[in-house]
Amino acid sequence: MNIHEYQGKEILRSYGVSVPNGKVAFTVDEAVEAAKELGTDVVVVKAQIHAGGRGKAGGVKIAKSLDEVRTYAEEILGKVLVTHQTGPEGKEVKRLLIEEGSKIQKEYYVGVVVDRATSRVVMMASEEGGTEIEEVAANTPEKIFKEVIDPAIGLMPFQARKLAFAINIPSHLVNKAVKFMLGLYQVFSDKDASVAEINPLVVTEDDQVIALDAKFNFDSNGLFRHQDVLALRDLDEEDAKEIEASKYDLSYIALDGNIGCMVNGAGLAMSTMDIIKFYGGEPANFLDVGGGATTEKVTEAFKIILSDAKVKGIFVNIFGGIMKCDTIANGVVTAAREVGIDRPLVVRLEGTNVDLGKQILKESGLNIVAADSMADGAKKIVELVK
Repeated sequence: MNIHEYQGKEILRSYGVSVPNGKVAFTVDEAVEAAKELGTDVVVVKAQIHAGGRGKAGGVKIAKSLDEVRTYAEEILGKVLVTHQTGPEGKEVKRLLIEEGSKIQKEYYVGVVVDRATSRVVMMASEEGGTEIEEVAANTPEKIFKEVIDPAIGLMPFQARKLAFAINIPSHLVNKAVKFMLGLYQVFSDKDASVAEINPLVVTEDDQVIALDAKFNFDSNGLFRHQDVLALRDLDEEDAKEIEASKYDLSYIALDGNIGCMVNGAGLAMSTMDIIKFYGGEPANFLDVGGGATTEKVTEAFKIILSDAKVKGIFVNIFGGIMKCDTIANGVVTAAREVGIDRPLVVRLEGTNVDLGKQILKESGLNIVAADSMADGAKKIVELVK
């Protein structure tokens, strides 16, 4: 789950991590009032969407008067921002962060991520702040420094000092940078985050070390422990189909293709998408119904797939272990009768109760194309969609 920048900064502030003063605004008048309350000569008007690259897309403006705050707020609110992370459809701006300006002396990058290679949390830092970390990794990887964190003891002060010196934080501010990094890691650990990215971390002319931006992603599997974080969820920023899927504990991610996929197991779902691509098709979604799915869950999954106007055909690929093939078959039949299927449907069933599952589909009277294998099913659905 993602949250907005201003929400991330509020969490950081609660842990004693330095962030600029700012207020969220949902209307132009609220933006002007927030700027008045801040009372600073320079105010930053920042679009709040779940995507990076807002500045380049015109979503961050520097205002030097209340009139400019009003002008920029009117310009940004309601605007559809298109960045490298939103895709071509962009995202509509429905809220702003009105923040005091900072006299920036130098920008840095600090991030905390889960490193799958080491199975550890890693803190990364670079003096190339303000640019995409992917660009730094590609062009000047030697400028990214990492500290692998032992989960039993957490980030140690000496590790934070190593990073601060490595990225050339001014020596008289190293202690402040260390405090910042320790606080950032504590937020990451306490809140079950999967990504915590501060880009840029800035040193100001008055010797402050502050987070000028804050990006947080949280592990959805840990949200039951953090109702305070869950309360920050902004459904306007999420795909409606993904929201609906989450109500039924379905793992669904919308994609840009036209072949809907219903699969059990994340690994098989990934393989299914790969083989559809291999045969020249484009998957419309990732959908894992899980190992213990009920007929109701399968029915809802089918409805979600069919609600996507881009879907021109559906491939059901089930390998029944814990998940029984007859359960999937009953879900397919129930959904088809409730929603109506007017698109090609290819089903490959294998495993527990496979004969019963195939019998249910055969006796349903539905126009279903049977597949003998995953490759056979992928070929058939790609041909039918074309």
